[in-house]
Amino acid sequence: MPADRTEHTIAAISTPPGSGGIGIIRISGAQALTVLQRLFRPHDRSCRFRSHQLYYGHIVLPGDDRIVDEVLAVFMQAPRTYTREDVVEIHCHGSYLLLSRILELILAEGVRLADPGEFTKRAFLNGRIDLTRAEAVIDILAAKTRKGIDQAQAQLAGALYQRIEGIRRGLMQMKAFIEVAIDFPDEDAEIVDHAHLDQILQEQVAAPLQALIASADQGRIVRDGISVVIAGVPNVGKSSLLNALLQEERALVTAIPGTT
Repeated sequence: MPADRTEHTIAAISTPPGSGGIGIIRISGAQALTVLQRLFRPHDRSCRFRSHQLYYGHIVLPGDDRIVDEVLAVFMQAPRTYTREDVVEIHCHGSYLLLSRILELILAEGVRLADPGEFTKRAFLNGRIDLTRAEAVIDILAAKTRKGIDQAQAQLAGALYQRIEGIRRGLMQMKAFIEVAIDFPDEDAEIVDHAHLDQILQEQVAAPLQALIASADQGRIVRDGISVVIAGVPNVGKSSLLNALLQEERALVTAIPGTT
């Protein structure tokens, strides 16, 4: 096994625990296709695993070909994948016991169980996404409101990255001017235009940063939602108001004080 953990082929169940119609196991790394070929028997035995194409077949026990499950499998060749490594996905029935069994077979082939978030970590380390987009993936998964999803999708598309990149370009421009002045200290003419540097600092760095800071609380509310307390003396209509807001009979409404 390679000493560097980033060189390991990794695998994990990619769908939430529980029962469902479909469950997905993802494998990423140099051995992904080899492992698939060991465990997967395509219905068309002549298939050559073209990239990004689904194949129907069965996961079988190595050695005796006993069927474990009927599945769809897809091989995605690097770099056109989420991690920019070779990636395999196995779509099987969504029984957690079945998913665990298939994952055990994959790990028995020398594959390492992925750490939490490691697929996204590899996408970041391999340059497919920047840190803002990596955080957007987490925000999409954890979003509690529709606006939160919309905000995270915009961030995944690069909205926050573009704003930060503009600030970085301003800082790099200032750095270039200052380094020239340091490298040529004996020049008679004034190399650094302090007024121009101040303009860059204010317009391209300070103002955008202040705008980002000012919008942070609003973004947090959009992402997480807000907690609201409906308070009042007994029998003033708190439960009725709650039901009206939710448009469903969530709280019990009665004339007896203190029932809710």
